[in-house]
Amino acid sequence: MSADEVFPEYPRPQLVRDGHLNLNGRWDYAITSAYAAEPREYDGEILVPFSPEAELSGVGRTLTPEQVLWYRRTWVLPEGFVRDRVLLHFGAVDQSCEVLLNGVAVGGHVGGYLPFVLDVTEALAPGENTLVVKVRDVSDTGHHSRGKQRGEHGGIWYTPQSGIWQTVWAESVPAAHVQGLVIVPHLAEGCVEVTVRASESLPARIDVLRDGAVIASAEAPAGGPVRLPVPDVRPWTPEDPFLYDLEVRLGEDRVRGYFGMRSFGVGPDASGLPRLLLNGRPYFHAGVLDQGYWSGGLYTPPSDEAMVRDIQAMKDLGFTMLRKHIKIEPLRWYHHCDRLGMLVWQDMVNGGEPYRPAVVTLPAVAPFVRLRDDRPSAHRRFGRADASGRAEFEREMRATVEHLRNVVSLAVWVPFNEGWGQFDAARVAADLAALDPTRTVDHASGWHDQGAGDLHSLHVYFRAFRVPRRRDPRVLALTEYGGYSLTVDGHRSSENHFGYRRYHSSEALTQAFRRLHEDQIIPAVPRGLSATVYTQLSDVQDEMNGLLTQDREVVKLDPETVRAITARLRYA
Repeated sequence: MSADEVFPEYPRPQLVRDGHLNLNGRWDYAITSAYAAEPREYDGEILVPFSPEAELSGVGRTLTPEQVLWYRRTWVLPEGFVRDRVLLHFGAVDQSCEVLLNGVAVGGHVGGYLPFVLDVTEALAPGENTLVVKVRDVSDTGHHSRGKQRGEHGGIWYTPQSGIWQTVWAESVPAAHVQGLVIVPHLAEGCVEVTVRASESLPARIDVLRDGAVIASAEAPAGGPVRLPVPDVRPWTPEDPFLYDLEVRLGEDRVRGYFGMRSFGVGPDASGLPRLLLNGRPYFHAGVLDQGYWSGGLYTPPSDEAMVRDIQAMKDLGFTMLRKHIKIEPLRWYHHCDRLGMLVWQDMVNGGEPYRPAVVTLPAVAPFVRLRDDRPSAHRRFGRADASGRAEFEREMRATVEHLRNVVSLAVWVPFNEGWGQFDAARVAADLAALDPTRTVDHASGWHDQGAGDLHSLHVYFRAFRVPRRRDPRVLALTEYGGYSLTVDGHRSSENHFGYRRYHSSEALTQAFRRLHEDQIIPAVPRGLSATVYTQLSDVQDEMNGLLTQDREVVKLDPETVRAITARLRYA
């Protein structure tokens, strides 16, 4: 892969300006002890934004918790690029970093899954500039968010990865510029509410466009919401993912975005059973667990097109939802879900101390185990005794909501999964619902249910699924199940083999998939089951339970059978 082919696409589809400077490509790198100064000589070159542990980076080295990863590159701003301010954007750097430009510290960030931006105007020099990024990743030896990375990896836990793993880019803006948009569609009222966040409180001009023609306009001071009518609304659905365009002008700044007219909620069906609603009507979420791991790239896909192929492959199999599992993707992934028509459930990224097996694995075989999580003794049991770690999780939760708030396809927030770093889940769910009342919340996916949120969320791998006898006012969702595995010679992602039930041919796996759904899942839909999440989209390292191999070259099950099953789920 050549350096100028590494994610050249504009990285922020809902806040687009004309022109940006992509800083992906070949950087110098070095790995030193954690407390060493920047080395005079670097070890070699790394292809950003692939982590050094990833094959596509060209490095193939693992950063340990006692080490620091250094990046360095020079860059020259194109002629005419600079306006008033120059902003440097990092899509994600795992886990914490410091950034220097021409030897001047310009900022840093903690948290390996969220973007950050630095104003580097004052540190710029005429001509060539030298950018240095110093990264520390303590992985699972600290309380920071880490997803499913573990030093002692295997089974459902994966190899650590570190450093820059999403696009690095720069843009130049006027002193008075748009910093962000908050877009809230009000489908029932036939309008969209827009709040322009800006560096200065100037009037902003907002235009709504449909098929290139302006259909509504308004002018309002930055910082305050304004509602614009959307005549003859065309609702967004997975079957018809129609998007409206948005243009905002503030002084000399101009940005473009988009939105979809849709609503999410919970309500009764004709039989009085609680259901997930899309645009006011019951809509079945036939989902797949999507962990976003890639051959050669780990967290980073090989290309923008690869993300599209994953989403389209699941859509072609009849699925209507992807549960993005313990990871936050680049914004372009969500953009493709918006435009292709794929609902998204978004997990928050877990952290905390090492997970206690009795807490996070025992309920898989003993579903009656339900532990409280809202007292000091429970915090210790769940690996959340550290108050600073709990506070960091909540800060990142708020930042995640702000980061993904405008995603059209995002339907459900999932703050905790299977007790991993869980604490105060009922309160956290209430806080999350207050932050974003437009979406539903699955407060504790799998087990250790605290009776909160909008979903009665179950994971079932080692027993038959049955609709619970005890009536719950929340929506019933089977949020993980299946996990049937098959290895494909020539397409194995590991020499190990983890799965919840093993099969030795595509035919046998297909028949097991069909029987599982015909015997257990489809009959539960008329009795209240409203969402399913099959494990999983692709193989991931030791896990051989994907619908696709990790290289995405083989569909393991007969596609026609899968399409027939997902159609029956949606219309049962």
